Amino acid sequence: MGRSKTGEAVSAKRRTRSARQTLARFIEKAKKSDDLDEWRRGRAILGYIEGKRVVDLAELLDVTRGTVNRWIGWYEKLGIPGIRTRVPPGVPPKLSVEQQLELAEIIDAGPMAAGYGSGVWTGPMIADLIEARFGYRYHNHSVPALLHKLGFSVQRPRKRLARADLAAQAYWLRKRLPAIKKKRPPAAAL
Repeated sequence: MGRSKTGEAVSAKRRTRSARQTLARFIEKAKKSDDLDEWRRGRAILGYIEGKRVVDLAELLDVTRGTVNRWIGWYEKLGIPGIRTRVPPGVPPKLSVEQQLELAEIIDAGPMAAGYGSGVWTGPMIADLIEARFGYRYHNHSVPALLHKLGFSVQRPRKRLARADLAAQAYWLRKRLPAIKKKRPPAAAL
């Protein structure tokens, strides 16, 4: 299998004068909106169509040759929409919007109100709650992303001794700790 000449991996319909003008407008728009990714993809495609080698374009744009070839393939297959920046769709959520709102209300009410013996939510507890209430099994590693989407953040309780002397702790943090920390030698001593 032989190599194609520079610029020929893009079909003739994508190399027309109007297609190059559209690509130039795309590059200019990306530059104005400070979208470096779209700008680089557009510059790579236009440079390739104008006869520059993939190796040179990759070096100029500080990407790999494979990346430039992938961009060229996207442009050939889809045109300008193929090189636009977009958020990957991902897996659709298991819970509907109404179910997510209901879950948020349950979480706000606390684990005791939901029938758990602990006063603190944990990821596995929430995964079990979702499975029991809505019939969907979430992996423990997926629960934090769902909670973040619902506006919750991870909270970890501070561990304190019941009979701790708070004044002595504050004194130790302000006075004793800085005194015993290692101090960096002055730059002149190095």
